[in-house]
Amino acid sequence: MPSFDIVSKVDAQALDNTVNVTQREITNRFDFKGSHVLIELDKKTFQLKLETDDDMKMRQLLDVLINRAHKQGIAPEAFDTAKEGSQQGKVWRKEVKVKNGLAQEDAKKIVKLIKDSGLKVQASINDDLVRVTGKKIDDLQAVIQCCKTASVGVPLQYINMRD
Repeated sequence: MPSFDIVSKVDAQALDNTVNVTQREITNRFDFKGSHVLIELDKKTFQLKLETDDDMKMRQLLDVLINRAHKQGIAPEAFDTAKEGSQQGKVWRKEVKVKNGLAQEDAKKIVKLIKDSGLKVQASINDDLVRVTGKKIDDLQAVIQCCKTASVGVPLQYINMRD
């Protein structure tokens, strides 16, 4: 019986490359000359710690980071920038969480989306992935298209397509 898995993962090496390229670009930009800019990546928790001189530079830094991540193949939805930055002294700080793995609520949304589509497939939640099985590969491809058109809020990858 054909099946595939729906996951939401961020490649740690691509994220590390993104941070390095962003640091290199920021050091070369004229509007950041002489400014305090710090980008730290915690690879275990997938958390970015950003520091700049002011709020405007923080927004520019986030914009450069997300653009570079997109070029590295990381979807912009992977960055959780909802948490507001804070000012401590003369430094603006912000922590950006990188969404890695499929949360239980997101997995339930995906299963509900698949069931509401009316396709003859079964979807089950296994830890941080959703396994979709069906009798026809065409049905599975229709599920992939359905998930791509719907906005779940997390970047999705489709892996382990088996016949």
